[in-house]
Amino acid sequence: MSATDTSEPIVLIERHGRIATLTLNRPDRLNALNNALLTGLRDSMQELAADDSVHAVIVTGAGRAFCAGADLSDMSQVNTKELNDPSRANTRNVFDELEEAFETFPKPLIAAVNGLGVGFGFTLLGYCDHVFVAETARLRTPFSQLGLCPEASASYTFPMRMGWAEASRALLMGEWFTAYEVVACGLAKQVVSPDALLEAARDFARRYEQCPLQSLKATKGLMLAAHLPHIRAAREAENAKMRDLLGTEANKQALADFASRERKGAK
Repeated sequence: MSATDTSEPIVLIERHGRIATLTLNRPDRLNALNNALLTGLRDSMQELAADDSVHAVIVTGAGRAFCAGADLSDMSQVNTKELNDPSRANTRNVFDELEEAFETFPKPLIAAVNGLGVGFGFTLLGYCDHVFVAETARLRTPFSQLGLCPEASASYTFPMRMGWAEASRALLMGEWFTAYEVVACGLAKQVVSPDALLEAARDFARRYEQCPLQSLKATKGLMLAAHLPHIRAAREAENAKMRDLLGTEANKQALADFASRERKGAK
């Protein structure tokens, strides 16, 4: 487990037989990604990839959100720094390593989307072998609205898995997707009631327990082989473009507008 402070771990790992459940555990911030959660999630994914007692992994979130994407308050603080400030590069490097951990994960990877998914909370589904979605979940990638570009290889995985038109709607328009729309476009397998979501994902994952790990890893490696060069190239291109866009006037203004709306909403 990866801890952020002296209280509760920011990433929880539970093992049920040969199935591991990885839970993003920052519910008070809707599991938004700050540096601590990025680091904890990266370390946990690397740990589970190397653990031969684990045949499949389920990723989910604590509380009412799956993952609200980047913590915009943290992003605003980073973007006020100079372009060559080490904290900017460090945050992007950790996120790049997290993306790589997902894109190369050598075993079946299952998402149990329990609620709100924004930004990375949506794009990471492109890395998953199977996705179960709570019927109350809503997902969005507001990159264009924030003056940014896609991440997590979504510029490749979304058109490949959703089709061009739906990927454009997600990545260019930044529209909300319901759980049923995510299934209809092919990115998710099944809509499940919220209280049955995790058990449905675990029941499905248990099918992998009887499969020899060497076969699971060999087969997933073969499946990835045709796509991984393109997935990696997309991630590297996205990250380069993101570095160009982060901290620009358009990005700063979009974040300022967001913060203003948040303050008004809190009154």
